[in-house]
Amino acid sequence: MDEIINKVANSVLKVFDLEEYYPSGIRTEIDIAQWLEEGILLKEKDFRETMKNHDWSQYQNHFVAIHCSTEAILPAWATILVTVHLQPFAKKIYLGKKSKIDTYLYQEILSQIDYSIYSDKPVILKGCSKKPVPESAYIAAIQFLQPFAKSIMFGEACSAVPLFKSKKKSNTT
Repeated sequence: MDEIINKVANSVLKVFDLEEYYPSGIRTEIDIAQWLEEGILLKEKDFRETMKNHDWSQYQNHFVAIHCSTEAILPAWATILVTVHLQPFAKKIYLGKKSKIDTYLYQEILSQIDYSIYSDKPVILKGCSKKPVPESAYIAAIQFLQPFAKSIMFGEACSAVPLFKSKKKSNTT
């Protein structure tokens, strides 16, 4: 019998798996409307008192999104004041809905990676994931990979969809 050879493992093909960069931690959303009169009116004195008395330690090591679910018009300082109280406890704090936390986290993480290892190599942007990798992370990843990769495919080695192929560089000077 002939030995089975894993051609993918022996190739120059590089796999970029966003799941490897998934930041673990609790994602939490804080709705400022809960601290407004009738959910729409911010009374500064009452708001500040509520901030002072709130148990901020419950957000220890959380990724926190701050937003307001009502049509309230809030002064900019309101979300900033919430941030001041959260800062000693939360891992990261964002303005927006909880669903956007991973988008922000991936943007930060992907911007710090050294992509030079993908220079002139065919790359597969792995598509299957057990973790909730947002589509926006794939969009960010392709932008970071494209200047380096020879080609980029999406999916798995057995069924990759071609996305990008670099143009041949001219040898004329």
